[in-house]
Amino acid sequence: MMHGATLRTEDALTVRVLVVEHDASAAETRVHHLRRQGYAASSVETGAEALRRQEHSDLVLLGLDLPDIDGLEVCRQIRGAGNKPIISLTAHDTELDRVLALHAGADDCVVTSCSPREMTARIQALLRRAYPHAGPDHVISIDQLHINGRTREVRVHGVPVTLTAKEFELLHVLAVNPGNVLSRKELMSRVWGTDWPDSSRTIDTHVSNLRSKLGAGTWIATVRGVGYRMGFG
Repeated sequence: MMHGATLRTEDALTVRVLVVEHDASAAETRVHHLRRQGYAASSVETGAEALRRQEHSDLVLLGLDLPDIDGLEVCRQIRGAGNKPIISLTAHDTELDRVLALHAGADDCVVTSCSPREMTARIQALLRRAYPHAGPDHVISIDQLHINGRTREVRVHGVPVTLTAKEFELLHVLAVNPGNVLSRKELMSRVWGTDWPDSSRTIDTHVSNLRSKLGAGTWIATVRGVGYRMGFG
C-alpha cells in the first residue's frame, strides 16, 4: 500500500465480487445492487468464463444453473484453486441443493429469489468470517480525499464532489488498490463489466473528468503503456 493511504472498509480486502449468472437480466440487477453498496461487481454468464475470471475476484456469487459446465463442478474447481469465499445461488430451496453446494465447496447457499437486503447481509457475514481483520467502516482516505463506499460520497479537503455513477466506480476501484497499476482492460472489466476491446477512449474520458472534478490531475497517475493508479492531490 502506498505511503499516505489508509484503507478502512468493512470489506477492505473483498471489494471485487464476481456474479456468475446465466440470466443476463438477473445478473445485471445483482451487479447494480452490489455496486450501489460500494462493491466492484462484474458478471459472467458461463462456467468457463467464471473459471477464467475468478482469480481476479475476491468473492464469487455462483449461480448453479449454467449453460456449459455443471455449476457444482465450477464450484469444486474454484474451491480447489484456493479459499476464495463462494456463495452458491440455487433456484430451489431444498435441503439436497444446499447439501450438494456445501459439499462442492460453497461457504453458503442462497435461493436466487432472496431479497437484495438479505443477499448483502449474507455477503457481509461471509466477508467478516473470511477477513476478520478488516476495519469497521467503508471509508477510504488518501490524504485529503475521502471516499465513502456505502453512501457513495466523495470529499476533497472537506468539500463534496459530485460524480456520475461510473466516475465513482472508477475512482473507487483505483482507491481500493492504491499501490497497484490497473490496466485499461482490467478497469473496463471491473467498472463496466465487459471486455470490450475499444475501451481506451471511454476510460481516458472518465479519468479526465475525475481529475477535473477532484481539482488536481495528480489524484490519478498515468502509467504509460499500462494504465492508471491512485496518486495524490
